[in-house]
Amino acid sequence: MLSQQELSDRFEIQDLIFHYAELIDSKQFEQLREVFTPDVHVDYSAFGGGVGNLEQTLAFLHAAVTTELFPNTQHLNANIQVSLAGDIATGRVMCFNPMQMALPDGSSQTFFLGLWYQDEYRRTPGGWRICRREEVKSWVFNTPDFMAF
Repeated sequence: MLSQQELSDRFEIQDLIFHYAELIDSKQFEQLREVFTPDVHVDYSAFGGGVGNLEQTLAFLHAAVTTELFPNTQHLNANIQVSLAGDIATGRVMCFNPMQMALPDGSSQTFFLGLWYQDEYRRTPGGWRICRREEVKSWVFNTPDFMAF
């Protein structure tokens, strides 16, 4: 049986995961400072993305996930598995990610990514934060020909 603290921690981490998705899809990248710890390590390399600390991650997102290139995205999270150990936790989160991409000829193409986030979380004075996030590729569907994942 879970204690009230464990239930609260799980709900707070779940809200954190959903807040991350909302900020990514609305391209409010600077607000990810509310989601990540200052010493976070993020690895988006499974799909050709950046790897680095908070500032490197924000710079990558600002450059790569623009409204012009990706006018619409959705990061749908499910199967959130969390293991708590006091003020730290680990998690595995399923993400189904449809993305609309603007193509050079003026058309667009929608493709789909299936991935897992392998996460580490830390309780901070401001609440739970992601201190490590790694994308793990599961599958891709309908990606543009020039994209090789």
